[in-house]
Amino acid sequence: MKHYYTLYEIQNDLAQGVINCVDLVKFYLQQIEEHQRLNAFLQVYADEALAQARLIDTKIQAGQAGKLHGLVIGLKDVISYKGHLVSASSKMLQNFTAIYHATVTQRLLDADAIIIGRLNCDEFAMGGSNENSAFGNVLNALDENKVPGGSSGGSAVAVQANLCHATLGTDTGGSIRQPASFTGIFGLKPTYGLVSRWGVVAYASSFDQVGPMTKSVEDAALILETIAGPDGHDSTLTQQPPETYSQLNKTDKKRIAYYPEVLNHQGLDPEIKQSMEALIEQLQSEGHTVEAVDFPYLEYLVPTYYVLTTAEASSNLSRYDGVHYGYRAGEAQNMDEVYTLSRTKGFGTEVKRRIMLGTFVLSAGYYDTYYGKAQKARRLIRDATLEVLSRFDFIILPTTPTTAFEIGGKIKDPIAMYLADIFTVQANLTGLPAVSVPLWTHDNGMPYGLQIIGNKYSEGALLGFSAYLLDNKSGKI
Repeated sequence: MKHYYTLYEIQNDLAQGVINCVDLVKFYLQQIEEHQRLNAFLQVYADEALAQARLIDTKIQAGQAGKLHGLVIGLKDVISYKGHLVSASSKMLQNFTAIYHATVTQRLLDADAIIIGRLNCDEFAMGGSNENSAFGNVLNALDENKVPGGSSGGSAVAVQANLCHATLGTDTGGSIRQPASFTGIFGLKPTYGLVSRWGVVAYASSFDQVGPMTKSVEDAALILETIAGPDGHDSTLTQQPPETYSQLNKTDKKRIAYYPEVLNHQGLDPEIKQSMEALIEQLQSEGHTVEAVDFPYLEYLVPTYYVLTTAEASSNLSRYDGVHYGYRAGEAQNMDEVYTLSRTKGFGTEVKRRIMLGTFVLSAGYYDTYYGKAQKARRLIRDATLEVLSRFDFIILPTTPTTAFEIGGKIKDPIAMYLADIFTVQANLTGLPAVSVPLWTHDNGMPYGLQIIGNKYSEGALLGFSAYLLDNKSGKI
């Protein structure tokens, strides 16, 4: 089977009869079988995917196929698909069957995408390495001793290893962009309020956002175009219809900011710093305005993020108690033991750590000191970021301070793991859109991405500029 970079190429070959959807699905099923050791998929819907492929082949022949026909896609294991398990990669929900479609799932199906399976992730989307899943680590296909990133590690590796054409992930503090950087693919975190969270298992409700993980910018644009827009089930959404993101504008000259504090950060890999400096010079030589802007809150990003997200996690996960939802410890003798044993055995170490942190910062005597102060810090960070974006189109910075690290390299040091999010959490704290563009390969052989943050609802401009950068990289410009 030909290696397809864009859905356009697939649809072109489908139209000409070079391939059909059934053969495409069979190819991906074979790929999944051959790469089981990567542990990207928790469940594969082989029979259903083939049945859907046959139906779409019939639609293609009749000229009635939807916009995403030919797209074989996987869902992160926090996105509901009616009649299928959705476990958030946790023992707590390992036998839970979704009773309705998430809005994003329904919109994919309505556009004739083929859902091939659900993908492994860090438990309840809490983690940056995919080492926290109750169902085992996901392995980076480029180096199986390295993590794929998290929490959407299975979603990233499925695209990286060509196990399906695209995936949906979720991003609470970098969980789409960081694994995209570590695996060399494109990842988009949309503006908070652009894509419905209905039917998505919540981690931190004011941060979570669903987005595409793809080989190409073009496919990310098409998928976003399909899943974005108003939804009566989610009151946080914009009421404006989505733009035609797939009409990419690659030609405009941009005003771009970067932070000297980031380039001089002690945790930044020297080679990544060099790549950033070379890109800045290149963009300036191409006629873009690229200027240094001071950002005094860099060291406050991670503490603010973890105080607020753990507080929201403590609230959101309180429902999983062995009574309302989730795993129930069979040996419990009374109600206290039902709660205690069910949550102790149902949740993994990292989830329990974050629940306890969140409960602490919300507790009497500490609420104002931690949670209240973090909310004020969030507003300062948001205002400072928006001030920069009032003068510039984008902010550029590395997606991650390093390339993918060794499995086990940070898992015993939670602070080191949390600090790996230092460049990604700003977009979630501010609710702004951000992408990771796969521009570079390190001397160690591992990929790393450029992160671009845009103003609210500037996805069209972000996608166009990302396509411009990738065209430039490949010599198309």
